[in-house]
Amino acid sequence: MMDWTDRHCRVFHRVLSKETLLYTEMVTAPALVRGGALHLLDHDPREHPVALQLGGSDAAELAEAARLGEEAGYDEINLNCGCPSDRVQSGTFGAVLMTAPDTVARAVRAMRDAVSVPVTVKCRIGVDDQDPETVLPDFLARIRYAGCERVIVHARKAWLQGLSPKENRDIPPLDYDLVARMKTAFSDLHLSINGGIETLEAAERFLAAGLDGVMIGRAAYHRPWDILAEADRRIFGQDVEPIAPEDAARAMLPYIEAHIAAGGKLHQVMRHMLGLFAGRPGARTWRRVLSENATRPGADGALVLRALEEMHLARDAAWACVPA
Repeated sequence: MMDWTDRHCRVFHRVLSKETLLYTEMVTAPALVRGGALHLLDHDPREHPVALQLGGSDAAELAEAARLGEEAGYDEINLNCGCPSDRVQSGTFGAVLMTAPDTVARAVRAMRDAVSVPVTVKCRIGVDDQDPETVLPDFLARIRYAGCERVIVHARKAWLQGLSPKENRDIPPLDYDLVARMKTAFSDLHLSINGGIETLEAAERFLAAGLDGVMIGRAAYHRPWDILAEADRRIFGQDVEPIAPEDAARAMLPYIEAHIAAGGKLHQVMRHMLGLFAGRPGARTWRRVLSENATRPGADGALVLRALEEMHLARDAAWACVPA
């Protein structure tokens, strides 16, 4: 997710789950190939497994960007054909590519030829006035023929004009049934579903119904412990206990201190951790202490410990007020 899933976010999410596949923000192929912005490929070894999501439409450029991504150590290269942002439409990136399936197929083929790691596609069910019942199966058939074996489908149309990116995440109706039928029609395609999925219970239902995977975005960001901490046991069948949220916060301290020692700022990491205690007593205190202090000069890992302490004090005070 652009402006959200940076490397600090991904390291934090990896503390909560060892098995889930994490994705970078979308990185444009021109920035890597023409702009030489190779720093955009920077990531921490502890993030793996991690996929590099690319934006672009030029097959040769995307192939070179994919090669650079594999060289940097990414486990998967994903082509974004779902983002409706004006910023990407102007560069013929993202959801606008749903109108150009042959362009996507050429890009997939070129990327597959350039790398040995999986090349995947994330798409919508259609855009604007397209009929998803016709457009989506045709799109999937073309990219499968080009060599794409894994697709993530956001089960909404995108409106390229008239809706903001935020509105495009909520207003177009979800069509989960269509995505499920695509799995039946393309049984050899590894098909994951995305869009409006907010709980592990919902993810389990989709998997039980025959989908191969589930991508969760905003819910995993805003309620990371609820989604990620239980995923290894419930989704991947690992015999592990979920890490306690307090322990997850403490586990981030070495990374935080290393980031600050390298010239970084505390708030760059902590903005991704504000939802760690979402829905739990003391969560508001945790967010307040961090929001008010993480941007101050000299803020460091000690603030995380202070936020934990104040959260526990607030929690104890709240419990003390509960009638026996």
